[in-house]
Amino acid sequence: MFRTILAAVIATLSLTRAASAAESLPLAELDKQTHYHGLAVDPTDPTRLYLATHHGFYLVAADGVATRLSPVQDFMGFTPHPTDPSILYASGHPSGGGNLGFLISADGGANWTQLSAGLDGPVDFHQMDVSPADPRVIYGVHGGIQVSRDGGRDWSIAGPAPDGLITLAASAAAADRLYAATRSGILVSEDGGAQWRVGAFPGEVVSMVTTGPDGVIYAYVVGRGLMEAREDSPAAWSSLSTDNRTLLHLAIDARGPARLFAVAHEAGILQSVDGGKSWRRFGER
Repeated sequence: MFRTILAAVIATLSLTRAASAAESLPLAELDKQTHYHGLAVDPTDPTRLYLATHHGFYLVAADGVATRLSPVQDFMGFTPHPTDPSILYASGHPSGGGNLGFLISADGGANWTQLSAGLDGPVDFHQMDVSPADPRVIYGVHGGIQVSRDGGRDWSIAGPAPDGLITLAASAAAADRLYAATRSGILVSEDGGAQWRVGAFPGEVVSMVTTGPDGVIYAYVVGRGLMEAREDSPAAWSSLSTDNRTLLHLAIDARGPARLFAVAHEAGILQSVDGGKSWRRFGER
């Protein structure tokens, strides 16, 4: 079971069916046509979600209708700016092959431009995040942990990527602190990715780690469920839910942190209104 889940988490799946040319379709139909690499709450309307997919960038309304905003290309990495609601960042592959470099959108995902090729690029950041503690600091993984300290224009290698890396999360408390979800636990770096130590759940598969605006760290541990801790007490983890739908990406409504949204393995997009204790399909009443 774990091997099957891991393959789904860390591998790029080969899909035989391309996304529909139609601009809008029900989320349940989109589930069948593509897979998801990231999501975020639309800061201008918290009832809507941004969804980065293998076949384009979508805006999903509260009724579960997904509208493709971008060209059909693979958005492998995606993260919103933590304080400026007009800015989104992404990376990935164009439909014709190659890499996109580090992209920026200033209009809610309708148009994307390459802000930088990245170091030895164009890069393809599968894992990336912006530091909520200092949004000028951005991390991406391509040939190691790359870091930009000027908002994504210039990049350097901070250190090697951890073995078995699945997702990366920047701390909300310190710009040089990173959390890594890996096949052998959560790792922590206090120096921007140069060195790593075991933080929690050694030897266990952690499919997702995310930091919240209120100092909370969320992680999904295969076999345990959704866990949480505080950055000021990183050893004190507690269980939020034992739901066995493995979470791959998590988004938090900053204006209502009890509202969580997740990409789940083979379960599409889920939502919670009680801080992750219970989940239902997004768009269901």
